[in-house]
Amino acid sequence: MNPNLQPNDHPDDLKVVLEAALLAAVEPLTLAELRRMFEQELSNDMLRRALEELRAQWHGRGVELVQVADGWRFQTRAEMQPWLSRLKNEKPPRYSRAVLETLAIIAYRQPVTRGDIEDIRGVSVNPNIIKTLEERGWIEAIGHRDVPGRPALFGTTGHFLSDLGLRTLSELPPLEELGQLVTPEETALIPELREEMGDNIAPQTYGAVIETARVSTAPHGAVTEIS
Repeated sequence: MNPNLQPNDHPDDLKVVLEAALLAAVEPLTLAELRRMFEQELSNDMLRRALEELRAQWHGRGVELVQVADGWRFQTRAEMQPWLSRLKNEKPPRYSRAVLETLAIIAYRQPVTRGDIEDIRGVSVNPNIIKTLEERGWIEAIGHRDVPGRPALFGTTGHFLSDLGLRTLSELPPLEELGQLVTPEETALIPELREEMGDNIAPQTYGAVIETARVSTAPHGAVTEIS
């Protein structure tokens, strides 16, 4: 390989630099962040073409290049999970029924207040549930409802979509697939919420979305699990 890379002038050199940056990155990288690597500014179209070609080159391997809400990243393929999980001595903790219900309501009915969540679930929402989802970076207050007390309106974040391997809310999987985040005996909650939410649920099927969210590739090939 040519030791004097010229990514601004040679598409193959550009892909080499992009590949190195994305493999070394801890978080997804946006086009703006990738552009900062080059002295001569590259267009977004040029970067996208190079990224798409790089994605094609990695097709069929254990690691894939994907575009998510927060940018571009390399991640392990979902079907690698049975083998990669054996590298861990402990199973990752699962979210409780209450946390999953709250997350599902926010994801599919956003923006919602804590009161809205309580009306749908029929029980009060423990503040620690909201705190858990906020600390995970999956939800945030995006405004306030213009009523007495001005309660906070909650919505999901770009980080939430990226953790699920998605780019936009329109790609959210069917509600019952979120049940893969809890133990099988707890997934009975899903039909109840599905009936409540009705046609607001996206019809697409993404069988590997949740599994992809739980296992991703960190720099140097290390495997991390979302807890």
